Amino acid sequence: MPQTKKTRLCLISDTHTNPPPGASNTGYRHPLPAADILLHAGDITQVGYRQEHETILSMLVNARAELKLVIPGNHDISLDADYFYSPSGARYRSRRSDDPTESPEYIKALYTSAKARDAGIVYIEEGTRTFTLSSGQRFTVFASGYTPEFWDWAFAYSRSVDRFNSQPTAGGEGDGGSFVPGYPGVDVMLTHGPPLGVLDGVVRGGVRVGCESLMRAVRRARPRLHVFGHIHEGYGAGRMRWGNDGGEEDRFESIRPDPESALENRGVFYDASGSGDEAMPLRFGEETLFVNASVVTVRYQPVNAPWVVDLDLPVGG
Repeated sequence: MPQTKKTRLCLISDTHTNPPPGASNTGYRHPLPAADILLHAGDITQVGYRQEHETILSMLVNARAELKLVIPGNHDISLDADYFYSPSGARYRSRRSDDPTESPEYIKALYTSAKARDAGIVYIEEGTRTFTLSSGQRFTVFASGYTPEFWDWAFAYSRSVDRFNSQPTAGGEGDGGSFVPGYPGVDVMLTHGPPLGVLDGVVRGGVRVGCESLMRAVRRARPRLHVFGHIHEGYGAGRMRWGNDGGEEDRFESIRPDPESALENRGVFYDASGSGDEAMPLRFGEETLFVNASVVTVRYQPVNAPWVVDLDLPVGG
């Protein structure tokens, strides 16, 4: 069995230009909990103005983490050049006039600047990347800021398109972006949207709106952790015990946070490592921890505490 090391991850999503306030009676307040890794699962901004990006980038630069992985979401319009310059993006372009600092090229450069790199920020739109921490952990992440089309927003794909699997679903177009490696090729998945059936229910009618092809990919990959947002009312976490070919079905168990502890500690702390008095060790390949880390509520109130997860990640190799 490969050697692993306990690693702390701070998980947030859907900040929508809301940095944690200094004085607040909510779990989302300054400073964010310290961690080895910070993951932001998209919808950084409300509509992608430069000032919005600069606000959250300032927060990320000052966050206490060695590595900070950031993906876009459907609201981050100026990071999707294809959408921004399309007819759909015209209503947003008109508000920016001819200001070159509002262009996708300028905005994206903010995330890849020397200042961002020096602060440990890595921006990924989609793909598989491997990272090594100074403490020796070497792990693989699949990331994607794309979500099924909804109300003509950015980073969208048709629900008939399978972006994530080598074989399309029946009747699907099979035209994908980056396919997810199968188990054990991925340790962490970071996507803007949820997979179908996991923390993806909406208020109106309780309809599940997650992506079916993403769920197929997660089931194949069986990562240790899958972080997302997008569906604000789905905020929360749970563990999936994967079924097998023998007929055993997948089994999902919700994790219920302690509101008082989240308020006091500025985060929901959960130990899925193999060490610690309160640890509940996660079995890689048999289980996946899912977290919907949306900071805002369905009414866009920034009150949800970050999730802070301790996880065993591989060392070296």
